[in-house]
Amino acid sequence: MRTLVKSIVLVATVFFGACSSQQSLQEYYVDSKENPNFISLDIPASILKMEEVDLTTGQKEAVESLKKFNLLAFKKTETNAADYKLEKAKVKQILKDDEFVELMKINSQYGKGVVKYSGDEDAIDEVIIYGDSKEKGFALVRVLGDDMNPAHIVQLMQAIQKSDYKGEGLGEIGKFLKG
Repeated sequence: MRTLVKSIVLVATVFFGACSSQQSLQEYYVDSKENPNFISLDIPASILKMEEVDLTTGQKEAVESLKKFNLLAFKKTETNAADYKLEKAKVKQILKDDEFVELMKINSQYGKGVVKYSGDEDAIDEVIIYGDSKEKGFALVRVLGDDMNPAHIVQLMQAIQKSDYKGEGLGEIGKFLKG
């Protein structure tokens, strides 16, 4: 009887613990796609058109490790300021999870942000770039790839700077991120 009670308590603990767990970043993306305050876009890495750019070996490895980008942006307006605060708090709570390791903080004229990653240090599964501006809203970018590493992020940024990529194919998000 005691074993049965212990088993029931264990199953209930696992069940209720799983039910009360925090929303994942992937779930947040999916839930937000239908919200009219958000602009959402999934982009293959090939949009960067890096084949035509003269890249170093490290930059080529960085580009080849990429699969796709998931972009999600909340465009703040006068009428959705309360929603902006709520959604911003949700994202920050998700990014506090121990699953995400901080790579660097961003503080620029456009706003504040952070770059984090998940996965092993030498085999990163995804890089998360989050930035917000009190005037414009916030953007969340998931960079998905295979066995990326922190050095790849720097190499990738250098490679993109070498290219002629000007944000083609980003539609509304490109306009939002630019100005």
